[in-house]
Amino acid sequence: MRAVILSGGGDAPGVNAVLRGFVHAARGASIDVVGCRYGFEGLLDPKAMLPLSVEDVRGILPKGGFVLGCSTRVNPFFATTGASREPHDLGPAIVDRLRSERIDAMVLIGGDGTMVAAARFSKLGMPTVGVPKTIDNDLGETDVTCGFDSAVTTGVHAIDALHSTAEAHSRVMVVEVMGRNAGFIALHAGVAGGADVILVPEIPYRLERVARKIREREALGLRFSIVVVAEGARPFDGDVLQLESGRPGLLPRLGGAGERLVRQLETLDLGHEVRLTVLGHLQRGGSPSAFDRNLGTQLGTHAAELCAAGTFGRMVAWRDARVTSVPFPDEGRLHKRVDPQGSLANAARLVGIELGG
Repeated sequence: MRAVILSGGGDAPGVNAVLRGFVHAARGASIDVVGCRYGFEGLLDPKAMLPLSVEDVRGILPKGGFVLGCSTRVNPFFATTGASREPHDLGPAIVDRLRSERIDAMVLIGGDGTMVAAARFSKLGMPTVGVPKTIDNDLGETDVTCGFDSAVTTGVHAIDALHSTAEAHSRVMVVEVMGRNAGFIALHAGVAGGADVILVPEIPYRLERVARKIREREALGLRFSIVVVAEGARPFDGDVLQLESGRPGLLPRLGGAGERLVRQLETLDLGHEVRLTVLGHLQRGGSPSAFDRNLGTQLGTHAAELCAAGTFGRMVAWRDARVTSVPFPDEGRLHKRVDPQGSLANAARLVGIELGG
């Protein structure tokens, strides 16, 4: 068997562990591995394919990014080619090309958009396996995705560092984190970092509740506050902010939630300076956590096992603390969101964290 592997969408800490695990396990199953550079963009470039051996993945376990490269510019089913710039479905042509290069299977590492593409390639007759990877942790049918733990750890380190300077200057520190339309990073990092307010997309916030929490702390002699806001958070009477609108096959780019909140707080008589820190791509970079290295290794090796067994049309998943696989999620099960009444949200309220709604 000859299998091609690539990462769709953006990078995430731990994706190199997936690649390393897959290549090692593939060798034991007599599977030849071909790496595709720069994600789906590489499927359109004959020069982007390269054979991978165990020697090629040595030393990549602690590395951030992805050694094969990533791209968020191309969706193979909505690709723009030629002068017209009209989107075209290049899926069938890509499958024909892979078959001409004797590719027997495809392994796609990514989030919800990548799993949709994996299901479409599978329906076109290309044997396909999906591997869940996104720092947002918003992919359904798996308890956790590769990259999430590292992103949360980065968020916690930032919140820890901001505590000291916030207290020294008696400031309100607003920390904007990634996560798109899911608040998993904000909630997990905020609780672990001891934030005072956490605002997530699943709970539209009321500004007066945020201000009340800051004033309550002031009354207790606590002259600083830490507010963690997800990039997809919105006020009760407002919309999610976008830096760039979406295009066919590509999602919009979110941002500005933290800046909006700072402006809102500055209109109130809080008696504190308000400062903003946007973590942005810091959450994608850096060396992966031990959890993501171990998770990525198990996801990658299991993907190789599925290929060796001829079990395709499935996504590797982490459920109940063990690796397994599930059919590609349909639209109703594709997305996962924070449960506003879940155990972590409930624990946040019980320790006095304001969730805004």
